[in-house]
Amino acid sequence: MQHFFDSHCHLDARAFDADRSAVLSRAGDAGIVALILPATTVESWPEISALSQQHAHLHPAYGLHPMFIAQHQEQHLDALERRLHEPGGAAAIGECGLDYFIPNPDRSRQRYFFHAQLDIAKHAQLPVIVHARRALDEVLAALRQQSGLRGVIHSFSGSRQQAWQLLDLGFYLGMGGPVTYPRAQRLRNIAATMPLEFLLLETDSPDQPDIDWRGQRNEPARLPRIGIEIARLRGISQGELAHTTHINANRLFLSRKNMPKQ
Repeated sequence: MQHFFDSHCHLDARAFDADRSAVLSRAGDAGIVALILPATTVESWPEISALSQQHAHLHPAYGLHPMFIAQHQEQHLDALERRLHEPGGAAAIGECGLDYFIPNPDRSRQRYFFHAQLDIAKHAQLPVIVHARRALDEVLAALRQQSGLRGVIHSFSGSRQQAWQLLDLGFYLGMGGPVTYPRAQRLRNIAATMPLEFLLLETDSPDQPDIDWRGQRNEPARLPRIGIEIARLRGISQGELAHTTHINANRLFLSRKNMPKQ
């Protein structure tokens, strides 16, 4: 069985409250050996921390998601810095970023929290998990200002030019369910031709199900379906894809270099 690393899963979501243990069991049966749990608001941090301490293969990321910008307060940034030094540490800062697709986005406030989290990540020597929807050029500009910062653009949906600009910065591209849809030709072409050493697999559970699971709650056990599709697009074995993307995720998130400064 191949071993997969789900680089983005919201296992703390209420959608999993009724059967979270069964979801984890199915993930294990499917070969998912590690998962990153990114946060959305300060209220989500304790649950993510508890899950990560209960299960050694779950790894927390703490951040303030732009879609919940109305809930974030400036003191949450101070709380984020303190959280990094609590038991268990953090694999990354995130989910953070910019979202200009949501109705009436407060762009100025989003920028403030995004740039502040980039600063925290750089100081702590942690990677960032970046949400970039209808704002990728601005995200690119922000990342260029933070030399040496590492991370992943979650659920990448940009152009080929934007993809290669991110790769030049050393950023990874996270791909999940959308790449399995035949109409996503631009995304599928990027998945087929980008350097494999910068690709991460993700489910974004409980959202973004693959084409065979559309309309249903997504979960980590669906990750191999994404691997099958990308391996087919690239003309390589599923085993090679699983192995390399697992190494990629370990390199980015679990390297000892990613431990925050004391």
